[in-house]
Amino acid sequence: MSVLSLLRLHTAADFADWYRIGAEYVDGVADEMGFDTADFVDYEAGVEAMRNGRPPASVSSAVRRSIAADLLADAVFSEPFCEWLPLWYEVSLLGPVRYCEYRLREVAEPYCRGLSVSVPRFSRPANALVDGRPAPAHLTGFRERFVLADAILHLEWFVHVARESGIVVPQGLIDRTREESLAYYTDYRESLSPRVRRFQAALFADDVWVREIDAAYGLDSTLFWLWERLLRAERERLEAATQRAAAGAFGPTQQLFIRAGGIVLHYG
Repeated sequence: MSVLSLLRLHTAADFADWYRIGAEYVDGVADEMGFDTADFVDYEAGVEAMRNGRPPASVSSAVRRSIAADLLADAVFSEPFCEWLPLWYEVSLLGPVRYCEYRLREVAEPYCRGLSVSVPRFSRPANALVDGRPAPAHLTGFRERFVLADAILHLEWFVHVARESGIVVPQGLIDRTREESLAYYTDYRESLSPRVRRFQAALFADDVWVREIDAAYGLDSTLFWLWERLLRAERERLEAATQRAAAGAFGPTQQLFIRAGGIVLHYG
């Protein structure tokens, strides 16, 4: 099996897990950042309706909007993402990417009826300039360009789907995250501010999205394995930086033990 196996997906039922995994990602990032989720949709009702083949009208308009936003954002994500990467990578994936866009748009269309659902426009290198040049032009390695692309585009993806799903995302944080990330990932900034670093660490949990899509659809894909590896490494690096910063915030007579269950202070 490979990523090309995704081309065989046709129905809303086929994409029920796809939507579920995306909605869980949005929920997890929002929870980590403490965003207002009081109006977050009941996405599980949408997953159930899709899985059981029920018509879009069987769920609320809010849930339909969330499903449509998720599928449409994924539909138009990959082509601009590939433009941030070396030409050989972009060309090799162009055919599958465009077919996946067609299929995702087709499945999303019934959920859009009667609603005004926008399609996001993800940043291309030409409109993400650093020191007057497209951001990827400052980098040569595949890993560096991949991480840069994801840092910008997963921010835009999350904001679009979260807002269409009822989650409040502060505009000031969005603007700071984009500005700092462009500078940081092109070596024009030494570090991210604490709040932005925490946001990016949460967003880089899209390694879980990749792993769960791979598992849910039985892909066993080398390409997905590579994506997950790159994303997980960056998430863990940002999380470690946050832990080091937290440890440094305490006095010299204090020791900070950071465990999976939380933070425990020991006074020596």
